Amino acid sequence: VYDVQLTESLFTAEVDDSVREITIGDLLREVAAEHPSAPALVEVKPEGDTRRRWTYRELLSDSEKLALALSTRFHPGERITVWAPNVPEWLLMEYACAFAGIILVTANPAYQSRELRYVLKQSDSVALFRVESYRGNPMAQIAIQATQGLDAIREIVDLEDQKAVYRAGEQASMLPEVAPGDAVMIQYTSGTTGFPKGAVLTHRGLVNNARFYAGRAQTHQNTVWANIMPMFHTSGCGMVSLGCLQAACTMLLVTLFDPLVVTRLIEQEKVSTLLGVPTMLVALLESLEQQPYDMSSMEMVSSGGATVAPELVRNIKKVFDCTFGTLYGQTETSPVITQHHHDDSLEDICNTIGQPLPQTHVSIRSVDENQVVSLDTVGEICVRAYCNMIEYHANPSATAETIDGEGWLHTGDLGTMDSRGYIRITGRVKEMIIRGGENLFPAEIENVLLEHPLITEVAVVGIPDDKWGEVVACFIRADAT
Repeated sequence: VYDVQLTESLFTAEVDDSVREITIGDLLREVAAEHPSAPALVEVKPEGDTRRRWTYRELLSDSEKLALALSTRFHPGERITVWAPNVPEWLLMEYACAFAGIILVTANPAYQSRELRYVLKQSDSVALFRVESYRGNPMAQIAIQATQGLDAIREIVDLEDQKAVYRAGEQASMLPEVAPGDAVMIQYTSGTTGFPKGAVLTHRGLVNNARFYAGRAQTHQNTVWANIMPMFHTSGCGMVSLGCLQAACTMLLVTLFDPLVVTRLIEQEKVSTLLGVPTMLVALLESLEQQPYDMSSMEMVSSGGATVAPELVRNIKKVFDCTFGTLYGQTETSPVITQHHHDDSLEDICNTIGQPLPQTHVSIRSVDENQVVSLDTVGEICVRAYCNMIEYHANPSATAETIDGEGWLHTGDLGTMDSRGYIRITGRVKEMIIRGGENLFPAEIENVLLEHPLITEVAVVGIPDDKWGEVVACFIRADAT
């Protein structure tokens, strides 16, 4: 825990750990040289079977082979969209694009034609790598429909067709020089306004953010991590994949999240670590009530992506009997901003989102004047760090609205900071409910409601009202029992 005594809501970056100047590709080479025979990747099929396995030497070999093939068909700086669930080829594409200087564009496998077309067009992608289908979504058919009239798309490749994936093209096979500050990925973030925006992320940001996160999550070489987070999100392809890489540990890549499959997997493969959003963790707890499995191998569960209710924290710690920590971040910051330490108190874990990661400046600023506010005062959470995105791709106005002239990235989230640098989320700038001139924060109301034993999930919003301006409305999911 950082022992600080702040006088205002400004946390100056701690430098107890340095930012490594290394690319994703060089990192894989480094780990494969040091731990060639260590188990790196295990494919977990939808029904729960573990199929293909890679050591770090094999993962490097396949990634470099794919990078060389891609380099004969695409130029450094070009963009390729990967549209697939958590299949091993997704990770191979991530490493191969990093080696080849190609920018990987991520796409949610649940997208329909209009959404996919938007991402392909807005990102200026020149190719689409996809699977046949996903949860009944006919992706091969949608891909044809979505790319009609997009002349920039030179290839549509089936990721399950090895011959097509590794095909050699016309150009000479040569890997370029790649720098840590180069763009490596574009991740689309929907946010709460308008069309999705493509956050352009760097090798430096993704590599170091994953290392700091994995370190605070106490990841080590004997960790067995079940990756249930989607690879199209920074949590799956960044935090978990690159975090496991830097610990040289084993990652089980779960193709589709199914709570019964995951709980059985924990028992069979002696899984020690999980990252999941609260909805996933609720599903795991409900599944274990119906079908108990041995959870004794578990060492660490972490969660983020939404406010984690205190009741859920207590239940996870009780059922999994392991360390639990929440974290906070967003795509634009590669993604983690704050995270709990393993020895934080239950009170802090339940009520805060932890302290900032190393090398990360965080401030709470007034929404109207962009000034640092007093301690324990609500304002917008802002970040200045090595992990901030370069820009929103081809969207200078949105970039200027998000990153101010001093380099502070405005998250759009409201929160408070105490004298120890621990932060609490109180809502979104655009979700704050103003009732009769009083500011109400949905997260605070949700946490109170979630203390009721018959409520599993809740969402609070403001709706227009003639008398009060806005009033509170609650959407509630009752306990299944």
